[in-house]
Amino acid sequence: MMTGRFRKSSITLILAAIMLPGSAINVLADTTGEDNIVERIVNESDGNVIIEIDPDLLEQILTDPDLGVRKKDTKDPNAKQNGYRIQVFSDGRNQSSLEARAKARGNAIVARFPKYRGQVYTFSSAPNWYTRIGNFRTEEEARKALDELKRSFPNFSSEMRVVKSKISVR
Repeated sequence: MMTGRFRKSSITLILAAIMLPGSAINVLADTTGEDNIVERIVNESDGNVIIEIDPDLLEQILTDPDLGVRKKDTKDPNAKQNGYRIQVFSDGRNQSSLEARAKARGNAIVARFPKYRGQVYTFSSAPNWYTRIGNFRTEEEARKALDELKRSFPNFSSEMRVVKSKISVR
């Protein structure tokens, strides 16, 4: 198994050899730098690149080197599904401090409820800023959490509500 670091040019040549086996020799032979490898891949593949990986190599990629076992979760870590979040901040007034206030609200919740660490989503949809908490699969689950948050933060409980959202699946 290979370990260590590759230079960027080494990775480019390896990827070129994997993605374009028929023309890999030509790509590897072209060391003049005249052709941009990315442009060449796009032009030769018409924008569609299919990567074929040998099953043995794929197994090595999916195996945790420290444990010698296949990683359990090979799903996309960024996968989203329909679900619910708790909106704890939404405001479009006083533009100069909105982002800071939105983030502060999320930080206050995480300080009291560490279970939401990594589940605070602050974003802007002009002119408003929003902070939403959690990844709840069901509305009932989100409502229970909402009740808990409202009891803990009565000063802004009237702003809190359950909203439908794309949630992170873990």
